[in-house]
Amino acid sequence: MRIGVIGTGRIGTIHARTLSRHRDVGSLILTDADPARAQELAHRLGETAAPGVDEIFRWGVDGVVITTATAAHAELIGRAARSGLPVFCEKPIALDLPGTLQALAEVAAAGTILQMGFQRRFDAGYAGAREAVRSGRLGRLHTVRATTADQSPPPPDWLPLSGGLFRDTLIHDFDALRWVTGREVVDVYATGSDAGPAMFREAGDVGTGAALLTLDDGTLATATAARVNGAGYDVRMELAGERDTVVVGLDDRTPVASTEPAGPPPADKPWTGFLERFGPAYEAELVTFVQVVRGERANPCDGHEALQALRIAEACEVSRRERRPVALAEIAGGGRPASG
Repeated sequence: MRIGVIGTGRIGTIHARTLSRHRDVGSLILTDADPARAQELAHRLGETAAPGVDEIFRWGVDGVVITTATAAHAELIGRAARSGLPVFCEKPIALDLPGTLQALAEVAAAGTILQMGFQRRFDAGYAGAREAVRSGRLGRLHTVRATTADQSPPPPDWLPLSGGLFRDTLIHDFDALRWVTGREVVDVYATGSDAGPAMFREAGDVGTGAALLTLDDGTLATATAARVNGAGYDVRMELAGERDTVVVGLDDRTPVASTEPAGPPPADKPWTGFLERFGPAYEAELVTFVQVVRGERANPCDGHEALQALRIAEACEVSRRERRPVALAEIAGGGRPASG
């Protein structure tokens, strides 16, 4: 099997390493907007670098992995679909609903595969929470609390390209919420604060955000995010039911400290970022993509799953701007049930 990797930044490098050592992948073709970066990675991995995207499609591959800047995702998905190729793409498909829907239409018309990169679906903690909910261990689920906090802020010049806190960061929590609970979000109320570093205000974004979400069975969920959390990278999900409560992301590296006299000590080596925290999950999703391409398993996260997470993020942005509750029915692209 020959795989084309378009984009050799941080995530692209991780995915290329995973694929390069996979026994069912014979070779890779790597390309990047910075050809020297692709060439350097290809040299390190013993793979082939291509001067541009055109060569990826002209030289012939069995699948494509897209890890470019977000603005290029939808066009590349469409091009791969028209070439009859299965695609793995990092989230999101696009930063807006029209671009997302157009790309999905091309995939549907071509009858090809699009697997989206929501790596938390491959994390042991989130998988354990899903099992706890689905098995009935928690009883009736009444409250979910999700949080994502980055240790350090992103580069200022990247913020205007990110889509904002809800589309870029909390979209992972929204996808995980649907995947773990098996329920749909019916309405949201969201707000944000730009009281942190000035670069968030200058980009028209917020550095801290919070959303209250109602699920279709009446369960209440909160999702919060922060761009600057000096204690460390903090990603957790708490699920409380009438019988039991479980927590994802609580271990000896969770960057929280107890004020109780008999509480646990603070983390000795707190998580510093998503690449470290979710390393095994990133590898697992690419191994799964190879299995999907080979026809050995069904697609675990198709483009419609990404669309639903984006719809929640869009509803949150409308709520934040207009300072009102927003029903998901107001946002285009609905009509598909949560993943089972």
